[in-house]
Amino acid sequence: MYLEFFGLREYPFGLTPDTGFFFADENRRAALSLLHFALDNGEGFVKITGEVGTGKTTLCRTLLNRMDARFRTAYVLNPQQSPTSLLRAIAADLSGLELEATQEPLEAIHRSLLQAASDGHRVALLVDEAQTLSDTALESIRLLSNLETEKCKLIQIILFGQPELDVRLQQPQMRQLRQRIGFHHQLLPLNRDESGAYLEHRLRHAGYTGGPLFQPNALRLLQRGSGGTPRLLNLLAHKALLATYGSGRRRVGRRAVLRALADTPQARRLWWSL
Repeated sequence: MYLEFFGLREYPFGLTPDTGFFFADENRRAALSLLHFALDNGEGFVKITGEVGTGKTTLCRTLLNRMDARFRTAYVLNPQQSPTSLLRAIAADLSGLELEATQEPLEAIHRSLLQAASDGHRVALLVDEAQTLSDTALESIRLLSNLETEKCKLIQIILFGQPELDVRLQQPQMRQLRQRIGFHHQLLPLNRDESGAYLEHRLRHAGYTGGPLFQPNALRLLQRGSGGTPRLLNLLAHKALLATYGSGRRRVGRRAVLRALADTPQARRLWWSL
């Protein structure tokens, strides 16, 4: 659509998480450092929370891509399933094989963990959208942390979730799990300078080689209209590029961003609330 017009090789502001576009601002760089530290030191539970669109899934997948050969991993993308189905999925992910109907998933997981330990590997379980786990599923995951040798935990667990996860964990029945979380980090929205750097980073990664594409007043509107939420920034920037392309202009100005804001109800609400 506008790729050739702006000299791009791919769309810079897609909504699908793409680790190639990972932007390491101070907050997300700190999150990634914390995760690597926790994994290297054998911490049992780590929790990463953030509002919708702040980049939890991208961070999760970036961590997966950057984990070295010492680790074996299981990745739960859809936790909205029964505890038994959840454990069976984890067991299959760790072993690489689907369990037979008669196999007990917890036993299969334990065998996989012991085998990994004997091979000199560590195991990490990453759970995305953890706020959607049922109480019984959360308890099943907590019980996995009981699997250990005399010297170390056999599995490390990282929960990625929206702030509702924190609310869930404050319930009295969640106190055992809550007490096992050694590290926590909250992903924050981008500030004005970070938003500009974020947009520039994605443009350069997509092949843009020209001068500043967004005018300063357009950048201010994008940051205000998105509240600094990366996913909403992407959506607004994409629409603003479309409007700019349609008008034949080479730089994104205030008028194009206003059109993008008018076409995005969530952004309009943020804009009028400021």
